[in-house]
Amino acid sequence: MTIRVALGRKYGDEDGEGRKFKKFLAEFVELLGTSSIGDYISWLGWTSKVDGLDAKVEKVAMLFDEFLEGVIQRDNGEKICNDGGFDFVDILLEFQRENKDRSPVEDETIKAIIQDMFAAGTDTTFSMLEWSIAELIRKPRTMNTLQNEVREVAGTKEEISEDDLEKMHYLKAVIKESLRLHSPAPLLIPRESTQDTKVMGYDISAGTQVLVNAWAIGRDPSLWENPEEFHPERFLDTSIDYKGLHFEFVPFGAGRRGCPGITFGVAVNELALAKLVHKFEYALPDGGREEDLDMSESYGITVHRKPPLLVLTTPYTC
Repeated sequence: MTIRVALGRKYGDEDGEGRKFKKFLAEFVELLGTSSIGDYISWLGWTSKVDGLDAKVEKVAMLFDEFLEGVIQRDNGEKICNDGGFDFVDILLEFQRENKDRSPVEDETIKAIIQDMFAAGTDTTFSMLEWSIAELIRKPRTMNTLQNEVREVAGTKEEISEDDLEKMHYLKAVIKESLRLHSPAPLLIPRESTQDTKVMGYDISAGTQVLVNAWAIGRDPSLWENPEEFHPERFLDTSIDYKGLHFEFVPFGAGRRGCPGITFGVAVNELALAKLVHKFEYALPDGGREEDLDMSESYGITVHRKPPLLVLTTPYTC
């Protein structure tokens, strides 16, 4: 969905361009979660040349740049958005044309913005949906409550609208609870202290890289009752939100450096999850028991399930 919004088209496995795009996008996301010892001990930065990390970064950067250059040239030449509307690249190019004499926007700037959109909106959305479905399968009553709400609001409609989503209060609670337990970026985005300061007795020098452990905050027993329990009802009668005003719940960060794509990202997750539970019933293969579902994590810039989620789906019929 993020790719369609950004580029106005889908990239499937049936064509060579689609397979190539998916391959280097997967490599790009993997590199985002890769760290070098030189990031923490500067004089050991040379090790990334020896272990091949620098070469891999340069290769993926070149492939991504070539791909985005093609997208810009294509959108400058013809309209490719399938529904006849404007995609995100179209909007950026239109802004570029309108401001070429006043405040020029370079193609490189447009490429960087699109890269940021991919980095923040593809892997995180997939991870969020995977964890949500896994948690719901482990809690059949919660799944049933959510399905009843979505099906009552959406009825037999083929498409779920934004107006429908506004009426799905339990869906929003499920999304919040998934974000609490499985923050899309568990350590958020690295920051740098701008001045010398002291935190809980520790001296933090200016220029120090700072990481915020949103994963641990979301599971802190001093902040949450039964923090390891998936319990969406905890969000039904509270004003706690993910927009950075409640520091016990910061899956998207807080303050001026919070995620600028919160509204879009949450809307994508809500719509995708609503569609999945509206149209399908879920079960574990081979008669597996919900309580035995492996919930171990694999670490990176986003936290995925260590074993892929394998489920049986059957179309829902009224």
